[in-house]
Amino acid sequence: MNIDYTAILTANYAGTLWNMAGDEYDGLVWLDSTPKPTQAELDAQWPTVQYNQQYAQVETTRRTQYEAQSDGLFFEWQRGTNTQAAWEAAVDAVKAANPYPPAPKTKGK
Repeated sequence: MNIDYTAILTANYAGTLWNMAGDEYDGLVWLDSTPKPTQAELDAQWPTVQYNQQYAQVETTRRTQYEAQSDGLFFEWQRGTNTQAAWEAAVDAVKAANPYPPAPKTKGK
């Protein structure tokens, strides 16, 4: 499993001082006065950080596709030149083409 330690630290340790030399935990130089997180602690955070990244990407893609595929239909529906059903079908098509990732499993579940 590839773990993006920079992404974990950026997401969960905002305001702390650190530097990464490479992509591995051994390259983490902790410059903050708080305790340096262990590799096990960071590894345990990776599924949630990865999920949040994937979720955000789906949101961005959906937003772009809504603008291109369904927003115009919404305004046409509002003006009475198209139907609510046409707009809803376009929204549903965007959602179907861009599903959210499955939530990470938590320990004990």
